[in-house]
Amino acid sequence: MRLVSFEFIYDIYSMGLFNKLFSGSSEPKEEKVLPWLPLNTIDQLDIILEKSKTKAQLIFKHSTRCGISRMVMNQFVSAYDLEMNVDLYYLDLLSFRDVSNEVGYKFQVMHQSPQLLVIKNGVVVAHESHGAINEMDFAQLI
Repeated sequence: MRLVSFEFIYDIYSMGLFNKLFSGSSEPKEEKVLPWLPLNTIDQLDIILEKSKTKAQLIFKHSTRCGISRMVMNQFVSAYDLEMNVDLYYLDLLSFRDVSNEVGYKFQVMHQSPQLLVIKNGVVVAHESHGAINEMDFAQLI
């Protein structure tokens, strides 16, 4: 095991790297808030279908107990364009398992978590799961 000298620690600290590594930025990070609409009833799926005839609808299925789902969601939030003209639904699939099951049945997509569905004109025009969610080209889809 190699020991680190006090001088090395001092050099790191004096260059400000210590604070960046161990205490984070000194400025608070502004949290981006998306216009989530909660999806928690099966009846909402008919409303989403109807609304999709005039405006694209997005459903983000999220597992609150899955680290990968949380990571993908954080990346999605960071990259999300707030200027998109869509309705964005959030489905906690653990709390609303029946709704999650009905999404798969109604839209004919295999259940994944996390998963994002893009619905236009009453049909799913795209759906992806896991890291592929953040590779979707929304400008082309909506």
